[in-house]
Amino acid sequence: MLAQEAVDDSALVARYLPYLRRYARALTGNQTSGDQYAVAALEAIVADPSVLRIHANPKVALFAVFHSIWSTSGAPVAEADDRMSGAAQAHMAGLTLNSREALLLNTVEGFDPAEVAAIMGVDVNEAQHLIDVAVQEMELSVRGSVLVIEDEAIIAMDIAAIVEGMGHRVTSNARTHAEAVDMAAAEQPDLILADIQLADNSSGVEAVNEILAQFGAIPVIFITAFPERLLTGDRPEPAFLINKPYTEEQVRSAVSQAMFFSSTETLKA
Repeated sequence: MLAQEAVDDSALVARYLPYLRRYARALTGNQTSGDQYAVAALEAIVADPSVLRIHANPKVALFAVFHSIWSTSGAPVAEADDRMSGAAQAHMAGLTLNSREALLLNTVEGFDPAEVAAIMGVDVNEAQHLIDVAVQEMELSVRGSVLVIEDEAIIAMDIAAIVEGMGHRVTSNARTHAEAVDMAAAEQPDLILADIQLADNSSGVEAVNEILAQFGAIPVIFITAFPERLLTGDRPEPAFLINKPYTEEQVRSAVSQAMFFSSTETLKA
């Protein structure tokens, strides 16, 4: 029986680990640092597998283990390794305590306020308050220009409407790798939102890589129906990855997060 439980626990962890690593990377602002916290959570589970059963939802339990380690450590952001990362950390200092974690858990990872509360060890009202505060603070912190790389016209228009509704300016929408590179060259964006599979079967990932090779530090958000193609465990991986079909809240949150951090070390793929 114990052996079967160990097998089941391993399967659960393997299933949810890519999402925990995504959360950790977005939370710390650095892939290496995020992975270190994810590993620490796994070590805690190996030491005491029963922690995976503290909540009926094993994904909630896994994130709760991670969060207990993260909060105990003082919730540090990774050391700034360039000017833009340093600016992001300065932004972090102005946020209400714990609000960013609540926002990520709710809008990017898809936990409802009750689950966020269970993960963070607070009551539901406090979790909802933290989510609301984070949305307001992060959306007001940064404004900029956005390049959308998306071959489906309706989706591209929807994304543009969301982004412009937040106060950002959409420079253009590219449908192919070549268009994306040309449009970025015509006007360098402050943020890129990109699908990974484009109209002519070209790659949004390759387009992003080419743009980053030319301009350097530009934050990137991938919006895709094929997240498994990027959440492989290979490095580097994107910190901001939204699954299709997406919600407006997910897009708003990711845009705020990416603009807020303005760091591509953990974003390029």
